[in-house]
Amino acid sequence: AIQDVDECEFCDRCQLLDLPWEDVLVTHVFCYLPLRHLVSLQCVSKSFRSLIQVYLANCRKFDPVQTGPHIPKEAFCSMLRHNQVLHHLCVSNCSDWITDKELLPVIGQNQHLLRVDMRGCVHLSRHALVHLSLAHCEWVDSLALRSLADHCSDLRSLDVTACRQLKDEAVCYLAGKCPALRSLSVAVNANITDTTVEEVAKKCRELEKLDLTGCLRVRNEAIRTLAEYCPKLQSLKVNHCHNVTESSLGVLRRRNVEIDVEPPLQRALVLLQDVVGFAPFINLQI
Repeated sequence: AIQDVDECEFCDRCQLLDLPWEDVLVTHVFCYLPLRHLVSLQCVSKSFRSLIQVYLANCRKFDPVQTGPHIPKEAFCSMLRHNQVLHHLCVSNCSDWITDKELLPVIGQNQHLLRVDMRGCVHLSRHALVHLSLAHCEWVDSLALRSLADHCSDLRSLDVTACRQLKDEAVCYLAGKCPALRSLSVAVNANITDTTVEEVAKKCRELEKLDLTGCLRVRNEAIRTLAEYCPKLQSLKVNHCHNVTESSLGVLRRRNVEIDVEPPLQRALVLLQDVVGFAPFINLQI
């Protein structure tokens, strides 16, 4: 009987906010409540407002339909301001006001998005897409890349690392359609040859970063063309490009371009140190 009394007294003292927020309430309770009810909870107290903000920052799916037929712009921006873990995003019932200004920051800070529903959002601009990473998306083929180039001519940064279906023709087409490219990665693709590198160099004169890691068919001739046509180049990755040697990389090194392959002498010293445990003093400026 005494134990029952103690339990009753504990239950009387225990409140919802006493439960662990992230481990219990956010994970196992709030996920079953409609979003409109959670939003209303913010009006109860400062503590509840803080709790709901924690939930909104950790939710994986956001569908404003749950808040009612329309959601104000300020509420949308406030609810997603701190979320970086979204997997599913629906903005279809924000279509009468949502623009690039509201949507792009949300997409930019959520790198794990799997699905975005933008039905009816007529105020969005196709020119808004400037940075895109499709690394390791093996479904990306030449047709997909050509379509991207046709509709996103203002593209500044593209990562198609390990998109092994892509060949020279598609990347060259992209270079012609997207001359404002600053950063491009076509790494880990044995289909890429000198043709791609030379076309990118000639069409994308503003290029600053190029990743050719593992592009086994790229040779010195393409790197020389790159050096000639891309004066703003800052970074070049050619690791595992066995046909690219210091005879072409030296020109870029003298321009202080960052290259991920050490000069031959430096590599020899590192190897010597690994073998004998120390490296003799050599004046590298000679």
